[in-house]
Amino acid sequence: MWRERQLGFPNRPPEVWAVAPAINLSGYGSVDPLLQADLLYAQLQQVRGLTVVPVNRVAEVYATLNIEKVQSEQQAALVCEMLGCDRLVVPTITAFDPYMPPKVGASLQVLNRPGNGARQASVDPRELARQAAPHETDSLPSTPQFVQAVGMFDAANGSVRDALARYAAGRNDPVGPMGQKEYLASIDRYCGFVYHELIEQVIARAANGKK
Repeated sequence: MWRERQLGFPNRPPEVWAVAPAINLSGYGSVDPLLQADLLYAQLQQVRGLTVVPVNRVAEVYATLNIEKVQSEQQAALVCEMLGCDRLVVPTITAFDPYMPPKVGASLQVLNRPGNGARQASVDPRELARQAAPHETDSLPSTPQFVQAVGMFDAANGSVRDALARYAAGRNDPVGPMGQKEYLASIDRYCGFVYHELIEQVIARAANGKK
């Protein structure tokens, strides 16, 4: 029988990660960027060795910097510095169909805080954000300071349903009326599964030093 899998970084010191509001590229207008970030936050909280900064703290920093999202390595580093965290996690929703069988495409970009010195307290962070704004040719995928995981999770696919069954083991009520099917009936629970799978990819790539 499958048991609930708990994720964790092997042989690594504890880290602090912050969760940014999700970016919605799915074309599905009802996707809530803050709700998606909260679902990711709930999954990251279960990873051994991580302390997670919630999305509302990141949204406050975005408002202070007058930005909607990070668009450069320098902006990500500044957000991490202002939050006192090691990494910033940016979720993106690329496909979203909440109806049975649900389908969610998503990616996680985990941007690292460079190990340089602290910013002087007298410097205006909004000015630094303007200085760190990307040129037209800049984009996050061109920077080496991140780890990324991407996936398409279509519940019509047998391998996805098998992965969902492994995820649900130990989490659902085995004698409940729906059992594991509750993760197909609730899109929020299904998204939790999606983020769990992407976090597992991120951990594997970070542990192996891959981007």
